[in-house]
Amino acid sequence: MDWQAAWVSVKLACATTFILLLICPFIALWLSASTKGYKAWVKALIALPQVLPPTVLGFYILFMLGPASTGGRLYRGMTGSMIPFSFEGLLIASIISSLPFMVQPLTASFSEVNRHLIEVSYSLGASRLRTFFKIILPLSLPGLIAGTVLSFAHVLGEFGVVLLVGGNIPGVTRTLSITIYDQVQALNYAAAARTSLVMLVFSFLLLGLTYNITQRFWKLW
Repeated sequence: MDWQAAWVSVKLACATTFILLLICPFIALWLSASTKGYKAWVKALIALPQVLPPTVLGFYILFMLGPASTGGRLYRGMTGSMIPFSFEGLLIASIISSLPFMVQPLTASFSEVNRHLIEVSYSLGASRLRTFFKIILPLSLPGLIAGTVLSFAHVLGEFGVVLLVGGNIPGVTRTLSITIYDQVQALNYAAAARTSLVMLVFSFLLLGLTYNITQRFWKLW
């Protein structure tokens, strides 16, 4: 078991999930409440990482973050290093590729909240922000939990985007999925089997725990 790669994977998954938790609820709230005609195109853009081959998505992210891009030049001017093949670049790529896994469950949960409760909150003088945190978000807890777990698990298992944008730098961008690839390439099937088994068991337990929590929540509600 490559514990260094495991630490990079967990650190990346935690950082990505945390950032998604900060930005995705507001995106999901807009998607669930907006009546704009272009909302369908926004939803399609957010869902795009789910249908694009990881190599295609990774290529475009690499192109956007590369030294020839405006953001890449600014970053290199400020830090003296490049975004690709760094943990920061890996983090940006993971956020983009995991965005739909957080936004979609949240959007579905927000859409199920009784609009009368929201209107009552407004009529009692509560602000939109207070209504969101006191009414909408608590009633959407199953979607929040599902989005969190799916995003975390997706980052742990991501391979194509991670390899293209982050490379294979030990202790920096080498994750468990890349470690398994290296072990198979080296014909070290026993090590690959052990690492794969750890990820399989962890993912199964994580999903099982999530389904139990959300099921109990709905029964209680």
